[in-house]
Amino acid sequence: MFNKNFDFVAIGDTTIDAFIRIKEASVNCDIRRDNCKICFDFGNKIPYESVTVVPAVGNSANAAVAAARLGLKSGFVGNIGADENGKDCLRALKKNNVYTGFVKSHKEKNTNYHYVLWYEDERTILIKHEEFPYSFPHIGSPKWIYLSSLSENSLSFHQEIENYLEYHPEINLAFQPGTFQMKLGKEKLAGLYRKTKVFICNLQEAQRILGSKEEKALDLMRMLSLLGPKVVVVTDGPKGAYAYDSESEAAWFMPVYPDPNPPFERTGAGDAFSSTFVAALAMGKTIEDALLMAPVNSMSVVQKIGAQEGLLTLSELEDYLNQAPEDYRPRRIN
Repeated sequence: MFNKNFDFVAIGDTTIDAFIRIKEASVNCDIRRDNCKICFDFGNKIPYESVTVVPAVGNSANAAVAAARLGLKSGFVGNIGADENGKDCLRALKKNNVYTGFVKSHKEKNTNYHYVLWYEDERTILIKHEEFPYSFPHIGSPKWIYLSSLSENSLSFHQEIENYLEYHPEINLAFQPGTFQMKLGKEKLAGLYRKTKVFICNLQEAQRILGSKEEKALDLMRMLSLLGPKVVVVTDGPKGAYAYDSESEAAWFMPVYPDPNPPFERTGAGDAFSSTFVAALAMGKTIEDALLMAPVNSMSVVQKIGAQEGLLTLSELEDYLNQAPEDYRPRRIN
């Protein structure tokens, strides 16, 4: 498979998620309900209902699986420990038809392992990123690179990616920044922002990246495009999503695909949207087509446990589009 050019190569950290289903908790929010805390009895024993362990997840691994499920030639660049958890991650990626030849296994390192506190339909994740010695492999010339969450010691690795793109200008870069990449700041990653074809984040992340209190998605997308990205997508949870093409200056709003049932568990909804949007472009679809496809995978993912079980094949996704309500379509907002 390596001798063939990939459609989609995702770069980032991978982890194992242990979903701990909790019943005895409460959620306390401020008056705007945008600053909520999950609460337990301090110093007490908290019963849990179940634990479900899901290997080979994380923003980029989820994206690689989503692209493969949609029929693209997909690969993953990441790091694991030389432990049983790492082997589980490799097995899970291979099972999902993701090429793992770019994954590096490290002795004396542990594979990332996160604990997901699952209460009602939301989750709070306890994360710890192992500090791997990052180095960028030769990946050929894929149509798209999808870059997302990496740990705090990865700044020089971002420079390697930027250099690779400099020598391979034919490669399109999609950038969905993770927590530590946002913490690094737009100045340190300015070169990557300039090389980005598609940039995707949620509305609150856009405000954080820009250091802005602006609440209008269109204005935030225009501001982000000034950093370099050609296409900017800003999601706003159950309110829908927005896209902006800086070359044509066209902008769209896309409503969510209606849930067939109340969401079961929301982990991976954003990854499903982002990766499906990019995968659609890799298939040669338009921005409007990509906006139609992306919410469908998000809808499906929240009906299952974890970020990958609900990811759809292309035929399954098209079936949902054929059943979509008449008002399910992108709407111009400028």
